[in-house]
Amino acid sequence: MTSRRDFIKKTAASTAAVTLGSIVLPRIAHANVLGANEQINCAVIGVRSRAKAHIMAIHQDANAKILYNCDVDDVIIEANNAWCQKNIGYVPRVEKDFRKILEDKDVDAVFIATPEHWHAPMAIMAMQAGKHVYVEKPCSHNPHENELLVAAQKKYGKKVQMGNQQRSARTSMMAVEDISKGVIGEVYKGEAYYSNNRGSIGVGQKIEVPPTLNWELWQGPAPREEYRDNIHPYNWHWFRSWGTGEIHNNGTHEIDICRWALGVDLPETVTSFGGKYTYEDDWEFVDNQQVTYTFPGNKFLTWSGHSRGIMKPERPGRGVTLYGSKGTIELSREFYKLYDLSGNPIKFEFEQSDQSSSTNTMGMGGLDVDHIRNFFNAIRRDELLNSEINDASISTMLCHLGNMAQDAGHTLKIDTATGKVLNSDRAMQSWKREYEKGWEPKL
Repeated sequence: MTSRRDFIKKTAASTAAVTLGSIVLPRIAHANVLGANEQINCAVIGVRSRAKAHIMAIHQDANAKILYNCDVDDVIIEANNAWCQKNIGYVPRVEKDFRKILEDKDVDAVFIATPEHWHAPMAIMAMQAGKHVYVEKPCSHNPHENELLVAAQKKYGKKVQMGNQQRSARTSMMAVEDISKGVIGEVYKGEAYYSNNRGSIGVGQKIEVPPTLNWELWQGPAPREEYRDNIHPYNWHWFRSWGTGEIHNNGTHEIDICRWALGVDLPETVTSFGGKYTYEDDWEFVDNQQVTYTFPGNKFLTWSGHSRGIMKPERPGRGVTLYGSKGTIELSREFYKLYDLSGNPIKFEFEQSDQSSSTNTMGMGGLDVDHIRNFFNAIRRDELLNSEINDASISTMLCHLGNMAQDAGHTLKIDTATGKVLNSDRAMQSWKREYEKGWEPKL
């Protein structure tokens, strides 16, 4: 637990600010003037939505430059080029095949914001090419890829940070430090939740692949399927071939914060209740889910995911509540609120810059700047990563286990050393996926 608790000792100091719409991003400052040899050359892969937050955060570092933007869709590339010109003042080189970027020795770090089936294979290939990696959550499509990703980092020695940016929030670090000091007594429960009202994705019709899209490269390691009109560019999240459902898409963030605050790793048991309740469409995961994880020391964590139906009574779109023997903490990307056992407020702290706590797909905010600054400082000065992949993969594994428990239909008993399921052959069938021939990630 020591490495995670060390994270709370670092708080982000920021100066000046840059404004994008209504969001204020802190300007990254350096105590010393960096030499030219400390410039970090970056490539951003998958540039439709979430990558915009990466691009803006990279741009705040005076000694970082985006050499490449990469996507397999010409329409997305053209829109991103115009966006870059307007927001960062230049258009990076464009490449549709990320493998060509990995061949460029001038690239120091890659940022991966692709569909989820690409996250681990692409990160592994990037490390093999000598690149540092910032990979969006979840870091893997299945538990086997989790294992490979951690092993690859150990083998190649590169910095690998997962994009669960709340790990770099000043208020979250403060809350976890307070918990470690006993402010709410013995912390025993973490409650993570996410609420949205996503519409139907319909029933996809097989159509010709748009001439602007490289469907072969888009699929990459996934077994080949015919193109349908309700997959790209966003609804792949709800198909098992490419996505991992809401528990990964958004639950990774809040589950990770609860796990961090509770000071726990892999669970002893996992139970999931839920179903698909709202629309008759191609959505392949549950759209409402309740998962309970139990841990050594009589601690537990719950995840409530309402993808298609807003939670009532009214709650913020996302957040966590932490319960202790002496009090309660509410925590989000925007604030830290401390209460006594009677619900009386004791302490309120707010983030210094605007954050995105909303349910939009870009999620842009100052936390991205803080998290990417931490990533750059790890590369330059060997600073401890706030979400290094060995730890981040554990939170990702909890999400995998939530899906596996739902599919199994009963409580799973877990090997707390490996994450493997001890009492369900059916659940273990999801440990590894089938890969398209020639695309399986290997070390």
